[in-house]
Amino acid sequence: MAEYPISKFHFIVDWGGRQIGFTEVSGLTVEVDPIEYRHGASNEFTKIKMPGMVKYSNLTLKRGTFHGDDEFHTWWKTIEMNNVERRDITISILNSNHEAVISWSVKNAWPVKVDPGDLKADGNEVAIETLELAHEGITINHV
Repeated sequence: MAEYPISKFHFIVDWGGRQIGFTEVSGLTVEVDPIEYRHGASNEFTKIKMPGMVKYSNLTLKRGTFHGDDEFHTWWKTIEMNNVERRDITISILNSNHEAVISWSVKNAWPVKVDPGDLKADGNEVAIETLELAHEGITINHV
């Protein structure tokens, strides 16, 4: 039997036990800043590099806009009250049996940007809203 790579179009996003459908999730990026160092008595005339602080990109979540569904804006309003609600989020890629194959656990996420999308009088696309989230770390889980 042939082995195929995992497809990326079948996924779910879960926050606080509620699963929300999204058309796109991006920003699951983790980077390590290198630290360059050379001590004065080194025989080498170059610096060594070692791992430094870990950086995480902001997450970007996109979905269709639905009448009466203001989940993004309700969450956004917690910032206005200076009592931001932080949420743990899990993003999972699913197999053909709808079982998680890989998941990313995002810690203490909160909204930094809400974009209702552009409006076009001559367009016929679905209205897509975007939510950008800052967070404090990602853990990758291979099931």
